[in-house]
Amino acid sequence: MDDAKEEIRARLPVEDVVGQYIELKRAGRSLKGRSPWGVDKTPSFMVSPEKGIWHDFSSNKGGDIFAFVMEVEGISFREALEKLAAQAGVELQRYGGGDQKLAEKKRRMKEILELSCKYYQFCLTKSEKAIEYAVQKRRMLKGTLEDFRIGYAPNVGKALVQFLTKRGYKPAEMEAAGVLNRFGGDLFRGRMMVPFIDTGGVIGYTARILGQGEPKYLNTPETLLFNKGRFVFGLVQAKEAIRQNGFVVIVEGNMDVISSHQAGVREAVATSGTAMTELHLKKISRLTPDVRLAYDGDAAGVKATERAIMMAGDLGVNLSVISDYHGAKDPDELIRKDPKLWQEAVQSYRPAVEWLLDKYEENLDLRSGVGKREYSDVALKILKFVNDPVERKHYEKMVARRLDCEVEDLLEKERRIKTFGDERKRLKKLELEATSDVLAGVRDSLQAIIIYGKVENVKGVELTEDKTKLAELEMIFETRYQGWEKSALEKEAAELLVRYKAEMNKQEVEQLMAELEDLEEQEGEAAEVKAAEILRRIMELKRK
Repeated sequence: MDDAKEEIRARLPVEDVVGQYIELKRAGRSLKGRSPWGVDKTPSFMVSPEKGIWHDFSSNKGGDIFAFVMEVEGISFREALEKLAAQAGVELQRYGGGDQKLAEKKRRMKEILELSCKYYQFCLTKSEKAIEYAVQKRRMLKGTLEDFRIGYAPNVGKALVQFLTKRGYKPAEMEAAGVLNRFGGDLFRGRMMVPFIDTGGVIGYTARILGQGEPKYLNTPETLLFNKGRFVFGLVQAKEAIRQNGFVVIVEGNMDVISSHQAGVREAVATSGTAMTELHLKKISRLTPDVRLAYDGDAAGVKATERAIMMAGDLGVNLSVISDYHGAKDPDELIRKDPKLWQEAVQSYRPAVEWLLDKYEENLDLRSGVGKREYSDVALKILKFVNDPVERKHYEKMVARRLDCEVEDLLEKERRIKTFGDERKRLKKLELEATSDVLAGVRDSLQAIIIYGKVENVKGVELTEDKTKLAELEMIFETRYQGWEKSALEKEAAELLVRYKAEMNKQEVEQLMAELEDLEEQEGEAAEVKAAEILRRIMELKRK
């Protein structure tokens, strides 16, 4: 891959790459410009064409063309490499950059999605119903429709399939791109199409039905190009504003993003149809540490803020919450009321931990002992994710004041919770070991009967071949079963087999329950999915 990097560097002068983002002027043997991160008052961004490097003195960042694209676009090295390789006309697979068949498959998928997007955009211009919905009901301006590449999927069974087939694409390729349904027809019909766009182009869609029907929103399934746990909607359109103004606003819905951009707050993005993941937050934090959440104040919004706080500490993110919607239920509704109110709301934000502690206080009776206990439980759960000791001390004092207690009381409770948790894990381990001992005893007896009692047709038990273990089993047989009739041994084996399977199930259930308890301390979609899988397995085992 080093050869590929060198080839790209040779084809793309640093001044040409940087010049796509900022205006550069000659300053002797170097070039000078304003920082793309908007932190300098005078030009302090220097480019050296001879050395192929850049340095921003106002932010103390620097490097080669790859480092620049990573910083300015907020993308990974691999994404920067692919972006610059495309500009330079360098085929990465020639340099051992991956499976050529996979690369070709992705290229065809990208072509299909780009063509389908243009097709949907054209269909929008021909549909009065779609234009009425987008322009009159959703109040989208022409520039917004173009910026977000809004389109319309005709309510016809195979309109897109036929369009793509004429251009040489096969059904398997369309399915891989995520535009086919399970019957081989168009996945999206009678819907306003909003493409998912990243630095490489269109990677999928979210589609809003125009008439009656469910689901209201239909998203592209996950593909080689689209992963909902990574993709941040609107980031491509928001990057420039985020870099210049130094903050990002995370809203709940894709339409909130579009409305916000049209209302002049172009820093808005959303996590498409899923809870925010650490990958989302990492991607956003590459552009700015100032992250402002514009979530609803309901239970779901509180839960989402909790998850964000738990992820933000390790990423160096300053997390805050926008909460004053002037009576509107979400940003989109507030913007319809008055775009200026949304602009003001974005500048009126509070630290996320403080906002969350207030929400807890609203829902609990701090005049009662039970309310104080519950409040301190949830407060300590959140404060352990505040990594800065000074900031944490500030919130500890705040919580102590609200509970009319001392900070030391909170710390003592925290120590007891940890001690109790450690003791519970120790006891759980002992229970598992006890179950394991019982299981081992049943298994040994069963193996002894099968091997030395010569009882056949006992399925589901692996027999040992270890010489030491075989000698032990022979001793068990001689001690317990010497002199038994064959019929008695067969009956004993059958009963032991039933017990063996029951103990195996019991052990697996206990292990799964222990895993489930550990997951209760974790947050995020991955933990929720894992918990659901464990619960399903537990139910299966209990039905046996």
